This record gives sequence, C-alpha cells and structure tokens, in this order.
Amino acid sequence: MSTLKVHTIESAPKGSKSQLKESVKNFGMLPGLHGVLAGSPQALEAYKTLHELFESSSFNAEELTVVWQTINVEHECHYCVPAHTAIAHMMEVDSAIIEALRDGKALQNEKLQVLQDTTLSIVRNRGRISDAKLEAFYAAGYKEHQVLDIILGIAQKTMSNYTNHIANTPVDEPFQKFIWSK
Repeated sequence: MSTLKVHTIESAPKGSKSQLKESVKNFGMLPGLHGVLAGSPQALEAYKTLHELFESSSFNAEELTVVWQTINVEHECHYCVPAHTAIAHMMEVDSAIIEALRDGKALQNEKLQVLQDTTLSIVRNRGRISDAKLEAFYAAGYKEHQVLDIILGIAQKTMSNYTNHIANTPVDEPFQKFIWSK
C-alpha cells in the first residue's frame, strides 16, 4: 500500500516545482522517487544534494556502484536496485559487477569486494565496524576519507530506500527491464 503521493510538476508543492523541472531536464523524465520526495521540498533538495556530493566523491564509477547497490540490495529496495542497474550500465560499469551485486554474489575484483564488505559491515552494524575490517579496507588501498564517503552514500541511499519502502514507488519505465526482488 502506498501512503505517499508521487507528485507531478503540477501537483507538487510550490517549493518543489523548480527542482522537479530540473530533474526532468537532467533525466529526460521525472523519476518516481523525485516525485515522492517532492512532497517535502527540503527532502527533495537534501536527496539531490546528497546524490551530487556522493557522485563527486573520490570513488570511481565501479566503486560508486558497489556502494549504492550494496546498500540497495541490503535494504531490499525494489525501486533503487533497478534504477542503479540502469545507471551502472550508463556509467559503463562491467556487467559482471552489476549482476554480482544484484545477485548478492562475490565480486571478482578483490578491492571492490573489500569495499562491499566494508559497506555491508557499516550498514548492518549501524555505523560500527571492527578494527580488522577497517585495516582490510586500508590495506586494499582505500583511505580514511573514503570511510566517510561510504557514510555519505549510506545517507543518500537510506533516504531513498526508506522513502521507496513507504511510498511503494512504482519503478519507472526505463528501469522496468531491470526489475529486481530479493
């Protein structure tokens, strides 16, 4: 059952209208998640800002995808897994990585696997991580600031995943071919 409205530009609160127009300009459509978040102009702005900040972090396309999809799959987000599958393909991430993340399988790249393990540990343990996990993260070549970048990604994905759970946001047509369930 959906309890949150998926707004259009016309139905959105005044403070969200320009942000939704920007979304249409950037994506060529109005993503359903943005339509739901438009119910609160502040929530929509916060989400879009977190997305831009995480996307400009020190992680490359593969690493961004690992963090995003690890969180999406762990949170069982019916909307974000297909959306980020499409985004990963647009970012030219290797299909083997995309499918392994969707299927919860081990990644063939050891450094990316450490990133996934670290992200999962932080999510599952609500911000707590063992010294051994952090040492493995650093030994794989990651830096201290990248732990904070993971936390930034978690903030963004928690916001979208929880919103989509409550709203039961319909999966947008461009993402339909990537429908997912755990």
